[in-house]
Amino acid sequence: MAKKARILSAEATQMGPPGPSDAGSPERERPLLGGGGGGDDDIVGGAVDYRDRPARRSCSGGWRSASFIIGVEVAERFAYYGIAANLISYLTGPLGESTATAAENVNAWSGAASLLPLVGAFVADTYLGRYRTIIIASLLYILGLALLTLSALLTSLGTSECQNTTKITSCSSSKLHVVLFFFSLYMVAIGQAGHKPCVQAFGADQFDERDPVETKAKSSFFNWWYFGLCAGVTVTLVVLVYIQDNLNWSLGFGIPCIMMVVALVIFLMGTKTYRFDRSSGRSPFVRIGHVYVAAAKNWRKNAPLLPSEEEAQKLPPENYKQFKFLNKALIITDDSKENHTNVDDVEEAKSILRLVPIWLTSLVFAIVYAQISTFFTKQGATMDRTIVPGLEIPAASLQVFIGLTIVITIPIYDRLFVPFARSFTNKPSGITTLQRIGAGMFFSILGMVAAALVETERLEIAREYGLVDIPNATVPMSVWWLVPQYVLVGFAEALTMVGLQEFFYDQVPSELRSVGMSLYLSVIGVGSILSSILISIIEAVTGTDGWFSNNLNKAHLNYFYWLLAGVGAVGLTLFSCSAMAYIYRRRAT
Repeated sequence: MAKKARILSAEATQMGPPGPSDAGSPERERPLLGGGGGGDDDIVGGAVDYRDRPARRSCSGGWRSASFIIGVEVAERFAYYGIAANLISYLTGPLGESTATAAENVNAWSGAASLLPLVGAFVADTYLGRYRTIIIASLLYILGLALLTLSALLTSLGTSECQNTTKITSCSSSKLHVVLFFFSLYMVAIGQAGHKPCVQAFGADQFDERDPVETKAKSSFFNWWYFGLCAGVTVTLVVLVYIQDNLNWSLGFGIPCIMMVVALVIFLMGTKTYRFDRSSGRSPFVRIGHVYVAAAKNWRKNAPLLPSEEEAQKLPPENYKQFKFLNKALIITDDSKENHTNVDDVEEAKSILRLVPIWLTSLVFAIVYAQISTFFTKQGATMDRTIVPGLEIPAASLQVFIGLTIVITIPIYDRLFVPFARSFTNKPSGITTLQRIGAGMFFSILGMVAAALVETERLEIAREYGLVDIPNATVPMSVWWLVPQYVLVGFAEALTMVGLQEFFYDQVPSELRSVGMSLYLSVIGVGSILSSILISIIEAVTGTDGWFSNNLNKAHLNYFYWLLAGVGAVGLTLFSCSAMAYIYRRRAT
């Protein structure tokens, strides 16, 4: 009856997950074993400390633990974007790839780096637990970065004239160097696959949702998490990209390796403060899978869907009607008497299906987001980037305006907007996560419109000065014209990316929150792959001298940006329809 009371008394809030995170078994999640216990109000239900004792609020979790984890994210994002932000320059420089091929490879790698976390999250939530997965993934991450540094060093020995990417030169590398480079690059993606979803979910797990103060703090955690992330990225774009473009690629890849070591050290330093979650019993994958199997077996049965009126009352009316075919999993048959599916299992299975329309309609934003480190960078490389005579801004460093926009926006959003909105809506996050995501998608459309307008003007100036037939000639147009599109995309990222993180963490079953974080990452990954496919199709239709000509003064990136703006508008419309029909999970009491 306790389960029934929990379901009947929970309010239909827009934000709240079902209860404290329980991912991983006690044996898997605890680095050390010991004893101890207690029963006072200071005890956090369902959590233990690093010695396997019941966790206490006064000495574990909360911001004391989250601060370590945010520090880890700052160092890890510095390392990751030290590779990702300027990757297209390395591919078109030392490795000698064409612009379109390099963009496809960047998108393919970004897609893999965002999709592989699904595997890492599965391993963490089913076998190793988040803590141990983070440590193992960090070691793989460091090894990949070390090999990447080695490959850049070997390549530089044979193509020293390509070390400065501001030179217009034809570069090439041996097949061995190329194979080593891509092997190392994808090892980094594998390391990130275990690290990224688990660290963020582990950080959010440090806040107890049964405590009102910690519930509000958890909502702020996602904002400040992303603030730290963008702070690390901003430093990368200011410092590391300059080193890569003007000094040495080997050094530019070696520094991220060192920072990843720092990230691992910071994470281990916080071990004594962390809360580790207890297991809830059967694997969530087994429970949810059993619902689908039972529903399929009972597909043609006409027996009452619920065994009793008491059981029927456990299903809220709106949930009972949605995905009604899964209710047939509740039919008791001779085969299911001993292993009968309960109402909570059916609701968890339905909650997974509810995510599908949101996930699909969010892909459009990810396609737009993929352009930041590819065509935005190449667009800026053809413009006047001079600050003072003799000093130019690296094209990839323009992404710093996205980071600065986010760093400014998030504190304002968290400290001013959220409390103001909360006074009207009584929601911990002020507005719903889906409203936040939709607002960000709208700004991404505006960013593509701004990019299209600026690119049209750039091509007009190139024609006016007779630079169209001069490959990659610098157009006498200030690079500052690109700032509006970067700022608009920054607004979009601050709203949509943080919204996606919080949404997927809150809306999956509590044991699957690492998987929830990987679902958010998979949106970005699939979007990058779709962007790569779209580029390939357009290149095949328009030819090598079409929209994506290596000579950007003859290309038509403006057409591509207009296309993305149109696709974004359609995607936002579909997302809005899905959001209005979405039924949020209920908060545990």
